[in-house]
Amino acid sequence: MCPPADTGEQHHGYHSEKGAYLRRMGRIAGQVKGIERMIESDTYCIDILTQVSAVTKALQAVALGLVDEHMTHCVLDAAKRGGPEADQKIKEASDAIRRLVRS
Repeated sequence: MCPPADTGEQHHGYHSEKGAYLRRMGRIAGQVKGIERMIESDTYCIDILTQVSAVTKALQAVALGLVDEHMTHCVLDAAKRGGPEADQKIKEASDAIRRLVRS
């Protein structure tokens, strides 16, 4: 967790956008259920693949938003403080980006 700059409370970097992320994930869950229904009803393969692509892009957008939030809050705050925590947060972000690029 990363502390906000002006309070002693601990929050994740995306805390201020949590509601938006939850709404986006709800829409994505609905899209996934829609794909499930398409498969159950023997929908044409290409139509299903189009929806899979849309869900993939939506998840990528969430992931990129979370990376941005992590970089602009957790990593930046840790870098300002310096020390081993800064190194750890930078490595953590690099590893997360590496996983996203591979997927």
